[in-house]
Amino acid sequence: MMLLQAATAVADTAKTASPSLVSPDGLTLWYLIQQGGWIMLPIVILLLGAIYIFIERYITIRRASSVDVNFMNEIQDLVQDGKIEAARARCKSADTPVARMLDKGLRKIGKPIDDIEKALESAGKMEVYKLEKNLSILGTISGIAPMFGFVGTIAGVIRIFYEIAQKNDISIGIVSKGLYEKMITSAAGLVVGIIAHIGYHYLLLKIDKEIYKMEANAIGFIDLLQEPTL
Repeated sequence: MMLLQAATAVADTAKTASPSLVSPDGLTLWYLIQQGGWIMLPIVILLLGAIYIFIERYITIRRASSVDVNFMNEIQDLVQDGKIEAARARCKSADTPVARMLDKGLRKIGKPIDDIEKALESAGKMEVYKLEKNLSILGTISGIAPMFGFVGTIAGVIRIFYEIAQKNDISIGIVSKGLYEKMITSAAGLVVGIIAHIGYHYLLLKIDKEIYKMEANAIGFIDLLQEPTL
């Protein structure tokens, strides 16, 4: 009976001491952001930045990988027929990393194979750099977002002890307000970090596939130039 009375008293104290902690609409997203405190602002900014970079890079990489299956055969036929300018025009019309790389190689036809290989290699590196643009920012977000959540955790603990020291009272209302900030910011930072981490490695896999495709086409182009019919 005494325990029941104590529990009722604690619940009444929590309701009267901190009514702002009770949301009339339940645990909505906006309510949680509000309870997380000021540290939620940079976490939300990081989330928006991660989403923007992921979508922008995904669209760019998808466009880069959309190569016509007959593209390399067309280039091979044109080169074998000695129509180098027509092959270059086909590469420019394709406007993909593979096409731009092969165009660099076509410019070097007539020079030693080593020079052509170096041209293909340098062009390939440049195209990979373009694909990886801003990807490092996404990786950075995956690392620093949980750190911001940890800062919010420290801020929540500081709030708890500050309120206790100011009011000289350890009530559920005082403690729960700091715990709200502590737990919400920690969860938000981890969620943003996980989203950015998954997006970062997913895009890396897509880029790796494109790099493999570029290397395969470069090898095929060099083999084509070394055929005795040329």
